Amino acid sequence: MTNNDLANALLQACQEHGIMLATAESCTGGMIIAALTDIAGSSAVVDRGFITYSNEAKMDMLGVSAATLDAHGAVSRETAIEMAKGALARSRAGLTLAVTGIAGPGGGSAEKPVGLVWFGVGMDGETVTAEHRLFADEGRDFIRRETVGHALELGLRTLGQR
Repeated sequence: MTNNDLANALLQACQEHGIMLATAESCTGGMIIAALTDIAGSSAVVDRGFITYSNEAKMDMLGVSAATLDAHGAVSRETAIEMAKGALARSRAGLTLAVTGIAGPGGGSAEKPVGLVWFGVGMDGETVTAEHRLFADEGRDFIRRETVGHALELGLRTLGQR
């Protein structure tokens, strides 16, 4: 499925579940919310997108704690979870998708290489979960597009649609 197909399916699934959706994005810079809002009628289920590229934005807009960022870094399970929780708390959404990663070409390390992305998923009344993917270092655009696709698939999986 293309990212457009996935976005369509996720919008439909949210509508069927009667929930709104919000994103909290770092490495994708708004590409997930753009994929969703490119589709006519998305306003029925899309509440908002938080673009939190800097650590300051993660703290100010989503309530990610400085202690978490200091201890684990922006690209971590802990930060992805706090981003998803913050988006739930600061929106009308019943489902939130959060992404934080290293899209390259620089910025990677042995511990956190280019292509590492953490995904956080929050659903109202449920435990926020996180998972990571290590995408091939095939360029910034590739990593970002793959991140969008995986986030949309994760939303579908969370709603039991995949």
